[in-house]
Amino acid sequence: MTDVLRRGRASLAFSFLVQGVAFALLVTRIPAIQDRYGVSDALLPAFLAAVPILAGVGSVTTERLVKRVRPSLLLRWSQPVVLLALLGVGAGERMVELGVALAAFGLAVGVLDASMNMLGVSLQRSYGRSIMLSFHAAYSLGGIAGASLAWVGAHWDLALWVSYLPVVAVLLPAVLVGSRWYVDDEAAAVAEKVGEGQVVVFKWLLPLCLVMTVAYIGDSTVSNWSAKYLKDVLGSSEQMATVPYNVYMVTTLLGRAIGDLGVRRFGAVSVVRCGALVAAGGFAVVAVAPGAWVGMLGFTLLGLGLCVLVPQTFAAAGRLFPGASDAAVARLNVFNYVGFLIGSPLVGALGDAWSYRGAMVVPMVLVLVTLVYARSFAPQPDRYGGGHERPRTADVGRGSNGL
Repeated sequence: MTDVLRRGRASLAFSFLVQGVAFALLVTRIPAIQDRYGVSDALLPAFLAAVPILAGVGSVTTERLVKRVRPSLLLRWSQPVVLLALLGVGAGERMVELGVALAAFGLAVGVLDASMNMLGVSLQRSYGRSIMLSFHAAYSLGGIAGASLAWVGAHWDLALWVSYLPVVAVLLPAVLVGSRWYVDDEAAAVAEKVGEGQVVVFKWLLPLCLVMTVAYIGDSTVSNWSAKYLKDVLGSSEQMATVPYNVYMVTTLLGRAIGDLGVRRFGAVSVVRCGALVAAGGFAVVAVAPGAWVGMLGFTLLGLGLCVLVPQTFAAAGRLFPGASDAAVARLNVFNYVGFLIGSPLVGALGDAWSYRGAMVVPMVLVLVTLVYARSFAPQPDRYGGGHERPRTADVGRGSNGL
């Protein structure tokens, strides 16, 4: 059964990586998408907002679907839809085709994100130790790869479909093959049956929802405003202005790669508190930076700090509701998109009305709110980290190919 776990973990990590590639290929080519379809600057925000809104709908739908369908099956079929929708974005010619492709992408991403993290939480339960950050590290690696592929496409002035087609042609069959080894562990299934009467009490989940929202406000601030901030506020060159996001992604990958070790050694509460403090320090450095290089240091700290919050929030939700972990993860996942929708407009509005330096103080204060709710990450019955390891579950049930 150990081999089953290992294959399940590897296949799920690959799924996270593929999603990182797909999402990066979409968001980093937005200017090219806008040019291809003739989307005006006034209309572009509506298209961009539609994706996370529909993803939220997909996540809520997943909460209901998992009562009848295993998360592994939802992931098996939602990921190909995401890849095909990405190809549709690149291959269409009319605005209505773009709308349909983005709608399919958004809905499928909601199902995909929720089901991936459900499987991650259940696998962590089977392992009996923190492994959630490693899955999100794979996502960060995929994001770096996708952004690099997007740069190649833009550098060589390739048509969108030419950039997307080889990626989809390689990844689509790979995820279909890999999906054979997804694991719905027996321990999670038993917990769900035992806890059939357990209800996800939103009041208990709310602190984690707030942390998830804050984490994505910080993340969207970096992804949407780092280049403009370095160029317009700190006076960097246009080339250097492209560097902060790449640095942020690399430090996010590094932080997540070693984060599970920190959780096992010091516990989730300490890691979350440390991450919040480092992230707040990063925003503070960015806000007072006298020049571009100091600003780069701030964005580096942001990557190291923010990277631990989201994976640990999903893990905490699974521990908080062991008899309804899938429902808790699906509901929590919605606040991923809430943070994404709030973050970029919030910083933009404050920057225009006040100053961009002042705007960076707001996410700094918000991320410090995490300290107030850090106790929500304390181990529940499934005690992971810091002297609370338990043996790996021997009977993990079937992989998804046994459905």
